[in-house]
Amino acid sequence: MKIKKKIKPIIIITILFAIFISYHIFIRNGEVEALSKYGSRGNEVIQIQTKLKRWGYYNGSVDGIYGSQTLAAVKYFQRKNGLTADGIAGTKTLQAMGIYTSSSSSSSSSNSNNVNLLARLVHGEARGEPYTGQVAVAAVVLNRVKSSSFPNTIAGVIYQAGAFDAVSDGQINLAPGSTATKAAQDALNGWDPSYGAIYYFNPNTATNKWIWSRPTTVTIGNHRFCK
Repeated sequence: MKIKKKIKPIIIITILFAIFISYHIFIRNGEVEALSKYGSRGNEVIQIQTKLKRWGYYNGSVDGIYGSQTLAAVKYFQRKNGLTADGIAGTKTLQAMGIYTSSSSSSSSSNSNNVNLLARLVHGEARGEPYTGQVAVAAVVLNRVKSSSFPNTIAGVIYQAGAFDAVSDGQINLAPGSTATKAAQDALNGWDPSYGAIYYFNPNTATNKWIWSRPTTVTIGNHRFCK
């Protein structure tokens, strides 16, 4: 009898501990796998709707309700950015939108480095251009990262031999202004005013005949963007 009385409290404590651990794992997975989805409400949904509306993915009201229009907009954003188009705003989707949670804080340092490097390229290549054009230049870099024809990192694309004049002439080393930094962040968050372009050039100064043969997606300021 004495042995049984000693064992029971141990068993109870073990069960309670297992429940406690399982609960926290469940909550953590909930953050990673499904932070906002159809039917959700709240400030996070407002952030999602605000960003998607700004970038042209969403035309509904910013009401904090994850309805059918928000679901469709999230899927559209996911497809455009190479994510699983399940309509669930999990950690990867939120990171792509620039919405960071406690579970994604470990990526902050890497993201900061990418923003800075991309901003320096934008500053070197497109300062003085319209803001949309600066975002488009940053988007070209990110489109190259996604393309199998180019290196698969931001640094790899930017420092690829002969890819950008700002690297060749050293302007990549200049400190970027706040506008270039904001443009880099907007591009990283998913805004692509270049419409998928992987090249751009200035028609007034371009001497490479090959670049003129590329199909144009849009012209912004002094730059023509093309695929």
